[in-house]
Amino acid sequence: AKLRGPINNQQKCRRRQTSGVFCRNFFIFPVEIMSHTILLVQPGPRPETRTYSDYDSVTECMEAGVCKIFEEHLKRSHPNSPSITYDISQLFDFIDQLPDLSCLVYQKSTNTYAPCNKEWIKEKIYIMLRKQAGKSA
Repeated sequence: AKLRGPINNQQKCRRRQTSGVFCRNFFIFPVEIMSHTILLVQPGPRPETRTYSDYDSVTECMEAGVCKIFEEHLKRSHPNSPSITYDISQLFDFIDQLPDLSCLVYQKSTNTYAPCNKEWIKEKIYIMLRKQAGKSA
């Protein structure tokens, strides 16, 4: 992934009672998980801390983007620990405390990007980690 920045505007999406997410006129289907995804992050209170990075898929964005950002945060917080473990609730608390975090997911059918919010990101991470835990069990 390439780290770029700064960015200016970040949009939100809203949940629907379906198997996907409706983000401003776009319905994200599971097949689009392999879509190009842009991660928008504002780690500090000032707009100048905004950055973005892009990934080939939603899963790569969750693993190499969001989870890696959290793991780097843990390493900085515990510099003398040889190994660090965490549970999903700590990851979700970290996501919630960020001033802004969102994704733009490419929609091939409309040739546009659909914005998705923290709740959508947490749901994708939960699904990804559940699948990984199932493979290791």
